[in-house]
Amino acid sequence: MDYRIEFLEFAIRAGVLRFGDFTLKSGRQSPYFFNAGLFNTGKTLAQLGSYYAGAIAGDGIDFDMLFGPAYKGIPLVASVAIALAGEHQRDLPWAFNRKETKGHGEGGDTVGAPLRGKVLIVDDVITAGTAIREAVEILHAHDCEPAGVAIALDRQERGREARSAIQEIEEELGLRTIPIATLADLVTLASNHPEYAGHLDAVNAYRQRYGI
Repeated sequence: MDYRIEFLEFAIRAGVLRFGDFTLKSGRQSPYFFNAGLFNTGKTLAQLGSYYAGAIAGDGIDFDMLFGPAYKGIPLVASVAIALAGEHQRDLPWAFNRKETKGHGEGGDTVGAPLRGKVLIVDDVITAGTAIREAVEILHAHDCEPAGVAIALDRQERGREARSAIQEIEEELGLRTIPIATLADLVTLASNHPEYAGHLDAVNAYRQRYGI
């Protein structure tokens, strides 16, 4: 739990996680917003990769290589591969997909190590699950087995129906999801830190209305 809270504090310092009143793509009014694209310096990206690697190593999931869905997953998967090698002595191959298949040079629809074995997908968040489903299709086309998905934050929020996008991914595709932190961790953070306590009621109300 400690590293999850530390991660959320790190995200707040980086301006990635903010409290306030935000209109989400879904139209919902959220009391917090998480934008992983703002991990946009070498130092913050390196630290982010370290948190991902810690969550993955702590989970104990079995996998042979890493895959990052274009475009957001590309810097993420690279940072995670570096952190796993440097901090957890796991020097693993990694790859990402092209948005358009290349017909010249080395060609193909992926860049990096050849896809093989059990593949762990690395992405920022799962909103609708579209990028993950596309990644799974690519892995299946290369005769690989998707091992699971590592993400930064699980909003633990239902979609249009009773399930969240993450629950749909887990149930429909049989994939395990490894988040660095969750909405429940955010509630814990706000509950135990006076500087964030003023946002607790709004976060709890949102969780009561949309949570799973």
